[in-house]
Amino acid sequence: MASASPTLPVVEMQQGLSDLFAMHHRRVLLAAYRITGSMADAEDVAQSIFLRLAGNELAVSNAESYLYRAAINGALDLLRRRTAAANEPLDSAAGVASQGRGSRPEAEAASSELVQWLRTALGDLSPRAAEMFTLRYVEELDNREIASLMNASQAVVAVTLHQARAKLKKRLTEMERGNR
Repeated sequence: MASASPTLPVVEMQQGLSDLFAMHHRRVLLAAYRITGSMADAEDVAQSIFLRLAGNELAVSNAESYLYRAAINGALDLLRRRTAAANEPLDSAAGVASQGRGSRPEAEAASSELVQWLRTALGDLSPRAAEMFTLRYVEELDNREIASLMNASQAVVAVTLHQARAKLKKRLTEMERGNR
């Protein structure tokens, strides 16, 4: 009977992790995918998050929030580590490419280039600014929701977003001047 007691927490932890995975895997995967633009990269991010949970006995008060933020941070970290490797464009990975619908190839190329540029530029922002920018403009959360998720005031969120937009706008302007 004494041997059954030590294994009980492991069984409970495995069941808890299994439940967390079943409830949140899709959201984690989609959040990482929207940032990386690659399903393979998103799967790697999701896998590393759940493996990290399996390897540690973390006391997480709000698992949904923790996993969502971990997905965003993991994806942003992946973009920062990546050098010049090309990502699969969001449109084609999602199967939404408008091939055969009279779309202009140059418009699709420009859009793909802009998406790649944004991914690179996000990797150059501070981790907190990149996360807030992603939550606001990719995940479409409002400043109140971001403040709650990140334990910050709405004023801090607004200022950080303003500064991030200014940096991205400056980089975009520099890029446009370089293409002329």
